[in-house]
Amino acid sequence: MDRIKLLWADDEIDLLKPQLMFLDKRGYDVTTVTNGHDALEEIAENEFEVVFLDESMPGLTGLETLERIKADNPLLPVVMITKNEAEDVMEEALGSQISDYLLKPVNPNQILLSLKKILDNRRLVREKTNVDYQKEFRQLMMEINSGLDFKEWGDIYQKLIQWEIKLDEANSDQMADILAMQKSEANAEFSKFIVKNYEDWSADNYRGEAPVMSHNLFRKKIFPALKEDTPTIMLLLDNLRFDQWKMIEPIVNELFKVEEEDFFYSILPTATQYSRNAIFAGMMPSEIAKHYPNKWLNDHERGGKNMHEDYFLEDQIDRIMRRPVRWDYIKVTNNNSAKQLQDNVLNYLQNDMTVIVYNFIDFLSHARTEMEVLKELAGDERAYRSLTVSWFKNSPVWAALQRAAEQKEFQLIVTTDHGTIRVNSPSKVIGDRETTTNLRYKVGRNLNYDKKDVLEIKDPLKSGLPRPNVSSTFIFAKEDKFFLYPNNYNHYHNYYKNTFQHGGISLEEVIVPIVRLRTK
Repeated sequence: MDRIKLLWADDEIDLLKPQLMFLDKRGYDVTTVTNGHDALEEIAENEFEVVFLDESMPGLTGLETLERIKADNPLLPVVMITKNEAEDVMEEALGSQISDYLLKPVNPNQILLSLKKILDNRRLVREKTNVDYQKEFRQLMMEINSGLDFKEWGDIYQKLIQWEIKLDEANSDQMADILAMQKSEANAEFSKFIVKNYEDWSADNYRGEAPVMSHNLFRKKIFPALKEDTPTIMLLLDNLRFDQWKMIEPIVNELFKVEEEDFFYSILPTATQYSRNAIFAGMMPSEIAKHYPNKWLNDHERGGKNMHEDYFLEDQIDRIMRRPVRWDYIKVTNNNSAKQLQDNVLNYLQNDMTVIVYNFIDFLSHARTEMEVLKELAGDERAYRSLTVSWFKNSPVWAALQRAAEQKEFQLIVTTDHGTIRVNSPSKVIGDRETTTNLRYKVGRNLNYDKKDVLEIKDPLKSGLPRPNVSSTFIFAKEDKFFLYPNNYNHYHNYYKNTFQHGGISLEEVIVPIVRLRTK
């Protein structure tokens, strides 16, 4: 049986040899350090099930160390050990979510009792979570295969996310593997659903029920929410998946109350060039290319593909709103623009609407493909979510929102343009030199591909897409597929497998959050 790993931080650790020997004989593997800095370093490099922390260490105090531990490892149980029974000290420790506290001198049996309580509680939480998911597994599978409509797919996806996060928190790897298979099954059925319905939804004359999509997001969700007496900040976090939103939601809830949480469907391709231009123009890409021929660039053309969003937005406001709207558009792509956002955020509260486009998550997704360090830091969905939370808590955009919330009541709308999926299954494609390089969609002439892996659109205009050439075809990867050329196939397979990509058809890419909040 594996020994349970503990960390004990105490500047008088040499005086605790009897307690350490006691724990060793009972199957606990204890790593010892004498200060808070070393404790943080050990936690960063190793996994521990419980941390014992002396409250009165010199230098970085126990409470300061506790605060830093919880910032990066909120679920790691910490037992505070103190000589001090002062009420304010314990209130501060309890407020920082310690799991237990012991008074010096520490009795070995007290230590054992504390460990049993903490570890048994974690076991009970894990077992209950497993049982609850097992009970719902069959129901979820029946729903996934029952011919869902677009609303029901949104509900199912959110249920899967909730279970994914719960199983992560319970460290239930076995159940997490089963959920991953269920999610894969859901994506297979969802791809069929999109193949069946997407062309109809895209048609101008379609009169059936369709989801809110990128091109009508402002008209259906943003403009109706604007209030003449309350400023609105719309924060578009590029590439924000629904599970990432659910992870940063508790942080946002410190200052904001959710008034409506909903979803919309990103258009295809689920890529910034298409989905975000459609959001700001209020048009499908084919309409943008037709109405603004000098401002739309096809994939194979050189130049920035999202350079005119403010222009598109201005036209959409003039076209749809029946009253004057004082607005601003801010795009944050680097540290300098992030600093300007912090400095000027109070000025934006003078507007009726301020749109902030923040590109960090998109950068994180792309950088993960290129940088080995990020591949290790965000090796799977759980780590990807955790990295997003760490970024958001310390980001200039959250600092700006905090500053604004302290000064004035306003409405906050958090949304995105598309999500992203971790790809695992290669699919071969052959195309000419002008075929696009994106791993989840291709547009080109004379494409050769495996039809079962893709949604193919041979008449792009019927799906609201521009036609770069008379014979242009779009193909979109289903589920977790990614496109590879036969040349250097094995190299690129190993390079891109298990990376986060977007542009194709999956629950993660297509169904994305639109959340309306208000300052508390």
